[in-house]
Amino acid sequence: MKEGAQMMTGDPARNGSAHSAPRISPNALRVLSKRYLAKDERGQVIETPQQLFERVARNMARAEGRYGSDADVERAYEAFYGLMAELDFLPNSPTLMNAGRELQQLSACFVLPVGDSMEEIFETVKQAAIIHKTGGGTGFSFSRLRPKDDVVRSTGGVASGPVSFMKVFNHATEAVKQGGTRRGANMGILRVDHPDILEFITCKTDSKEITNFNISVAITDRFMEAVERGEEYDLVSPRRGEVVRRLPAREVFDKIAQAAWRNGEPGLFFIDVTNRANPTPHIAAMEATNPCGEQPLLPYESCNLGSINVERHVVEREGRYDVDWARLERNIRTSVRFLDNVIDMNNYPIPQIEEVTKANRKIGLGIMGFARVLFKLGIPYDSDEGVEMGRRMMKFFRETGYDESRQLADERGPYAYWEGSLHQQQGHRLRNSYVTTVAPTGTISMIADTSGGCEPEFSLIWYKNVMDGEHLPYVLDEFIVVAKREGFWREDLIQKILDNHGSARGLAEVPVHWQRVFATSHDISPEWHVKMQAAFQAYTDSAVSKTINMPSNATVDEVKKAYLLAYNLGCKGITVYRDSSRAEQVLNVGQSSKALVSVPSQSAAVIVAPPAPAVANESQSSAQLIMPKPRPRTTTGSTSRTKTTCGDLYVTVNQDETGRAFEVFNMMGKSGGCEGSFNEAIGRLISLALRAGADPQAIVKQLIGIRCDKPYGLGPDRVLSCSDAIAKSLAEYLRLKSPDQDLQLKSFSTLLDDRTGKVTFPCPDCGCELKFEEGCEKCGVCGYSRCS
Repeated sequence: MKEGAQMMTGDPARNGSAHSAPRISPNALRVLSKRYLAKDERGQVIETPQQLFERVARNMARAEGRYGSDADVERAYEAFYGLMAELDFLPNSPTLMNAGRELQQLSACFVLPVGDSMEEIFETVKQAAIIHKTGGGTGFSFSRLRPKDDVVRSTGGVASGPVSFMKVFNHATEAVKQGGTRRGANMGILRVDHPDILEFITCKTDSKEITNFNISVAITDRFMEAVERGEEYDLVSPRRGEVVRRLPAREVFDKIAQAAWRNGEPGLFFIDVTNRANPTPHIAAMEATNPCGEQPLLPYESCNLGSINVERHVVEREGRYDVDWARLERNIRTSVRFLDNVIDMNNYPIPQIEEVTKANRKIGLGIMGFARVLFKLGIPYDSDEGVEMGRRMMKFFRETGYDESRQLADERGPYAYWEGSLHQQQGHRLRNSYVTTVAPTGTISMIADTSGGCEPEFSLIWYKNVMDGEHLPYVLDEFIVVAKREGFWREDLIQKILDNHGSARGLAEVPVHWQRVFATSHDISPEWHVKMQAAFQAYTDSAVSKTINMPSNATVDEVKKAYLLAYNLGCKGITVYRDSSRAEQVLNVGQSSKALVSVPSQSAAVIVAPPAPAVANESQSSAQLIMPKPRPRTTTGSTSRTKTTCGDLYVTVNQDETGRAFEVFNMMGKSGGCEGSFNEAIGRLISLALRAGADPQAIVKQLIGIRCDKPYGLGPDRVLSCSDAIAKSLAEYLRLKSPDQDLQLKSFSTLLDDRTGKVTFPCPDCGCELKFEEGCEKCGVCGYSRCS
């Protein structure tokens, strides 16, 4: 214990023995307050960030008492607190939320088996509901289920197939609320040789179906060989183990790529590649992953994750930046010990999960802030040097993590399934069967104020809450520092980046080298995305959560090319996302006015604010007044009904003699109350604007996406507020009235981008645009993630 504890403690000042308050940004504080800090029965926050980190550190340090002395517990407490308070490392969300509290469920990832009987299926549904209630996400393989129309001997009927039961799981997930902090997320996997594979590939083409699942196809080596050779391959009945049909492999490969091109799903899970690296094949085979795909697990296994903020480990020496490898080593060791302690302190929701998890002791130590490291080092993400830095950094994580796990095995014993494992055969006596994972860091990277995982920055500009309901764009401060240091700063540069979709690439004002260094997700070709994923995968025990971003004009062939490259480079899976593929329709609402840019003198984030209106003199103001047209005695129109949390909302849109939308009336199904008067007021103002000649689409734009604290419904039918419902009803009226005009929304659960005119999907919590990275949809403003 002594040597490990000494390395774990490191510098007392850095490791929090003085218990200095953590330096938390205002945006991170909002995320913590909404999702992590303890609240009283009225929902009021009763915990500070310092108290949160103390609570978690104290709880994790208690595990040291099982193996050492009270002094060891105190040393661990100080080290764990400092590690988190300095934002050098953060564990996964359930640990931050639940450690030291009544629930004490600390794992993020679970895989449950799905058997081929009704009893087994619904037992798994029940177990998944219990896990979702405690804040975990679940993965399932449906490959054991007999195919659609197969015989059911007990009843003489026919089976409904895996996809039908996925819908059962989906509805069960929707019914479980997680206390306002996390919502259940699932991964559904089907083997490519299952007879129902074609139905599975297209099961999410309808955006209203299976909304609480990510899906992946389990791809075998035999299938990939058949694709390469242009051969057919076998579909095998899981019930009988017999070949029931053969399909051309390339046609199936094409269908997978076409579906992913269309909306990002399914992903690929290279199941044979994964099982060749399974450390305990003598116990069970890997058949499924967690919701974001980076954590293949055995049936009834869970894993706890945590990520080190590598940006915090870059130091400046004599005008040059470098990685402080010695400090990074100390913090990797402390983090491995922390995560191993989580296994002992965890309150497992299912007995079988506790048994397998404690026998395998999988942990997942990963990374965040990698893109920021490359910025500081002046290395382009999409370069051989960038890929080599990723490989070098993850190799350092694995070698240091393995060494610490060996020391823990000496102190506490190896994991129970170690006898007969690959690790035993390789001469590694380890405490943990997995040590490294590159997991999504959506919310915790916001708390740490850094970039997510091993992903490039999504944009050089992002949005932050600056006051309730207002989001202003900020610019990466590192870019401003470099621009001023290198002499290419100019006052209009940020506006040019804003007009260039958040990227510096292609701007003549920025030197070519720095254009390349400040790469964003959509600057980088799919090939370089895959190469970087493979570099991290080479030294990652489990897998890598990464999105292969593609431009909107990417082709299906480019999707297939990325698949083949990922397989050939040894990745365990791949997720592609083509820009705008989940929101293809466009609302042409005109060009927004240019934003003015205010740049502080210090190297802080830059706020990009809209221009103030010009001050007109009295005569100008009078001349510009527009009087609304009078209402005729009789009008005609139509009424629609929308369900909201407040009740049924009836929206009537009437038209004038030319057929143009002229007025709107809103009425709640129940009379009276604030809701009724509020909606009546909105209707009067809309009517006034329409009668004054306002563009109805502009009105839709202003109201759509407004959110109250109680949204209603799912997917395209989701209603964020009464204002949102009114906007969508007006949009539907306009669409039906003029089917050929630009207002053709594929889904009304959308948000309008002023600059691009694109319809995008809003965050269900704050209404800002969701971005797709780290294998999941997430919000860069409030920290919402659909998968964690």
